[in-house]
Amino acid sequence: MYTRTTLPNGLRVLLGELPSARSVSVCLFIGIGSRYEPDELAGVSHFIEHMVFKGTGRWPEARLISEAIESTGGTLNAATDRELTVYWAKVPAQHFRVAAEVIIDLVRNPLFPPAELEKERQVILEELRMVNDTPQQLVDLLIDQVMWPNQPIGRDVAGTKESVSAMSLNQLVDFWARTYGPNNAVVAVAGRFNPEEVLDLLYTNLHDWEPADPPPFTPATEPDSGPRVGGVYRRTEQAHFCLAAPGLAITDPDRPTLDILNVILGDGMSSRLFLELRERRGIVYDVHSYVEYLRDTGSETIYAGVEPARLPEALAAVVEQLGQLTVRVDEAELKRAQDLVKGRLELRLEDTRSYAGWLGTQELLTGKVMTVDEMMAEVDRVSPDDIVRLARRLFRRDRLNLAVVGPIRRPERLATLLSL
Repeated sequence: MYTRTTLPNGLRVLLGELPSARSVSVCLFIGIGSRYEPDELAGVSHFIEHMVFKGTGRWPEARLISEAIESTGGTLNAATDRELTVYWAKVPAQHFRVAAEVIIDLVRNPLFPPAELEKERQVILEELRMVNDTPQQLVDLLIDQVMWPNQPIGRDVAGTKESVSAMSLNQLVDFWARTYGPNNAVVAVAGRFNPEEVLDLLYTNLHDWEPADPPPFTPATEPDSGPRVGGVYRRTEQAHFCLAAPGLAITDPDRPTLDILNVILGDGMSSRLFLELRERRGIVYDVHSYVEYLRDTGSETIYAGVEPARLPEALAAVVEQLGQLTVRVDEAELKRAQDLVKGRLELRLEDTRSYAGWLGTQELLTGKVMTVDEMMAEVDRVSPDDIVRLARRLFRRDRLNLAVVGPIRRPERLATLLSL
């Protein structure tokens, strides 16, 4: 379902053909993100991602970059996370060449125009303000700070007001030069294309790309005991909370089990949390759970927004559902969750950008790409006993973390409710 080629300079290229597709997506992943940054450069990876769009050797203005892709009907974007940065374009299949050339020029030949630095700095500061004014996003950041205090994975990927305000152009360029290189990158292409043409174009444009010397990431450390609670007071109509436990690394053998556990718990309208808190009790509009996997750790997080007076009831109901997962999961519930996980995977791989992302992310973070059949076989091997065993491993009082944003003045008092 895909081919893997390594260029002489170490650049890995993964090609996933979808002959019936009418589009092609090009994704270029760099193995750098916020957890690789020292405190004084918090947000530098994200700042670089913004600045490369301000002009490249071939397209020296931001407008020209966007026009090159949008004139084909395509889409161009990028994203920075804790462990990777990705640049991508999705275009009609006949326009593959322009998509690839734009992505390559963004990564290899950014101009970093000095005149754009201060303007983009203000854009990022506005992004930070926007998150601070959005309770759902703020509580998502706060739970990471509570769970991983005083370390890079516990802070905002975009950095802080102080770090972004102080960053210089030289620091951006130096960090880019040190981290952007073929030995720290993966190119993934998915859709309808000619493989020989793709490899020829990539070799022509990337064979002379010099290796980088990226720094190691800061390993995650968990505080000794919990539960831990953090809060930000806001005069909002709802109290927004996240309840989370440290989860699994991306290569953990129990990852398929956690994927299914998460579906049973809070992913979808047939999940236990949705049925209990919304359908039976009617105390929330939105409640859901989600999983994050990192190289050496991860998290299982539950979010809900609720009338402040009913926050204790909602929190107690969530904890009760966690406790029930440590007791029993029946075969019918497991089968529904397995089918959901497998079905979503199949639907996701119909989209060329999702397919390219699936290939590139696995290769960059694990060094291995599982096929669809391999992944589905792992999902099918999960048993009810596996779910219960993993729930008992993850959901213990001393591992729980709570973040609250809303009109709650003493959130630490809620710690008494975090008993399974």
